[in-house]
Amino acid sequence: MAREMSLHGKRKEIYKYEAPWTVYAMNWSVRPDKRFRLALGSFVEEYNNKVQVVGLEEESSEFICRNTFDHPYPTTKIMWIPDTKGMYPDLLATSGDYLRIWRVSDTDTRLECLLNNNKNSDFCAPLTSFDWNEVDPNLLGTSSIDTTCTIWGLETGQVLGRVNLVSGHVKTQLIAHDKEVYDIAFSRAGGGRDMFASVGADGSVRMFDLRHLEHSTIIYEDPQHHPLLRLCWNKQDPNYLATMAMDGMEVVILDVRVPCTPVARLNNHRACVNGIAWAPHSSCHICTAADDHQALIWDIQQMPRAIEDPILAYTAEGEINNVQWASTQPDWIAICYNNCLEILRV
Repeated sequence: MAREMSLHGKRKEIYKYEAPWTVYAMNWSVRPDKRFRLALGSFVEEYNNKVQVVGLEEESSEFICRNTFDHPYPTTKIMWIPDTKGMYPDLLATSGDYLRIWRVSDTDTRLECLLNNNKNSDFCAPLTSFDWNEVDPNLLGTSSIDTTCTIWGLETGQVLGRVNLVSGHVKTQLIAHDKEVYDIAFSRAGGGRDMFASVGADGSVRMFDLRHLEHSTIIYEDPQHHPLLRLCWNKQDPNYLATMAMDGMEVVILDVRVPCTPVARLNNHRACVNGIAWAPHSSCHICTAADDHQALIWDIQQMPRAIEDPILAYTAEGEINNVQWASTQPDWIAICYNNCLEILRV
C-alpha cells in the first residue's frame, strides 16, 4: 500500500493558502529569484473573475497575496514564462476567452498583450488550454473549442533598462481534431521547439511537427471515444506521455514508439481524475489528483508490467482539481481544492 504523507521531521511539510474564491487554474513560478511563488485563478461562474499572485514568506512561513487582478471569465490555464535563468521580463500568461500576457511586478500586474486569432469576427471561440515552449519562450500554443490549435510567436525584446513592449503574432493555425481541442503540450523530442501534441473531444491524441504540418500522427484513440481532457509529457523521457478521459478514473501512459496501446494504466482513484503532473527530475514518477480528495504519486519503472499501487498518497480536505509539480523545486507539489492551495513536500 502507498504510505500516507504525513508531517514528519522538524521541517514543515505542508503550507496552505485560502483564497476568497474557488481555485481552479494554478502554476508555479520558474524564476530562480522567486521561489515559492504561484499564480492562482478563480472559478466563479460569471464574467468577473480574479487572478492572484501569492508567495510564501520564508520567515513567517505563511502564504501572502502579493497582488490580485481582474480577469474576464475563469482562467482555463495559467502559466509563468518558462524562464529558469531570469533573462526575460517577468511574464504570466492566462487563457480564457483569449490568450493574455501579463507583466508582473512586486506591486501590480498589468496586461501586456491580448492575442486574438479571430480579428474579423465578433464571435470568440474560447481557449481550453495553452502551453509555453520551454526551449523557446517566444513560442506559445493554444487549443480551442473551434477544433483548432494556434501557434503564437511572441516578441518580448530583451530588457535594456527601458520598458519593452510585448507583442505577439500568429505563426500558424491548424485544424487539429474533428471536435473541440481540450489540451495542447509541446514535446521535448527533436530539439523541443517543433513537436507538440493535442487531445480533444474526438477521443484522440494527435502529434504534430511544425516543420511538416501537412500531416499529423494519431498516437492513441480512446476505445469508447470518450473525450480526452488533458495530456502531459514526461519531463525526462520524451517518448512517454499521460492522458485521461472525461469523467475517467484512470490515467493512461502512452509510448509514442508504440502507438495506440497504453504501456500502463494508473487506476487506483475512486472518482474522476482532474490533474496529472510528471516529476521534473525523474522519468519514472508521476502525480495524479482526483475528485476522491487524493493526490497519488506513482513509480512507473516496471512498465510494461502492471503498476498496482502508488508509492505515496495524500488525502486533501476536498476534491482536488489541479496538481502542479514545481519544475525548479522538485521536492514540492502544489494542489488546489475548494478555495485552498496547498504545497506538499515530497
